[in-house]
Amino acid sequence: MEGRNLVVEYRWTNVGNNMKDEATLVASARELVARNVDVITASIDPAIIAASKVAGNVPIVMLNVSDPVELGLAESLSRPGRNVTGMTRLSPELIGKNLQILLDVLPAAKRVGLLVGAPNGINRAIVRNGQQAAQARGVQLQVVEARSVPELEAAFSALKRGRAEGMLVGNTGDGVFFTQRERIAELALANQLPTVFGNSENAEVGGLIAYSPSATTHYRHAATFIDKILKGTKAGEIPIEQPTKFELVVNLKTAKAMKITVPQWLLLQADRVIE
Repeated sequence: MEGRNLVVEYRWTNVGNNMKDEATLVASARELVARNVDVITASIDPAIIAASKVAGNVPIVMLNVSDPVELGLAESLSRPGRNVTGMTRLSPELIGKNLQILLDVLPAAKRVGLLVGAPNGINRAIVRNGQQAAQARGVQLQVVEARSVPELEAAFSALKRGRAEGMLVGNTGDGVFFTQRERIAELALANQLPTVFGNSENAEVGGLIAYSPSATTHYRHAATFIDKILKGTKAGEIPIEQPTKFELVVNLKTAKAMKITVPQWLLLQADRVIE
């Protein structure tokens, strides 16, 4: 019970992907360690990586890590072997599914954009999987990068020049794609680019469609990991879990604004339809 037998120390940041943001995250994590916390929880990749640099023996519960093995945070999912545990988002693995959903809405599309962030291992995996999925479906994939608001606008301009007919935005673990989700939805609408996102929150603020693990489920399930750690289990001995619940969210308001007809069978499969 918070305030009786539990104290939560919060640190809030609004970050993108540059060195200044990284320094801010490391400083916040260092403050938590100085407060002698028993466990640190962190959500996006940059925050998790920052915490790992200064946590020492303080265990870390990762809420939405893209690929902890690829990032060098864990030796394996079954036995992390270090001071981390938590849940992944399967970001690279889901990009093919998101492409298929986009093609279900735009069956004639032949040119699709893929928006990614910093050129790190996770984004390279997303691009690799996206290219394989596109090739298997006879689609040309145009990859564009963005790590800031100005780069977002430049990315959409590049997609327009490349005559992209739709777009994918994967969950890359980059904070800018989450903090700028409303701007991305606005740019997609302004450029009439039907988009499938890897975060349900993107559809909630105007994105067309999202298919992703349930963020709410992840945050609630974090308590399970924290409970085990506080009762004495080492974080590195708790298997890192992969998501089992996924959400399909369709924004019909955006579909109407883009003059797109979403197949009825897809609407029936949706967990949520925003009208």
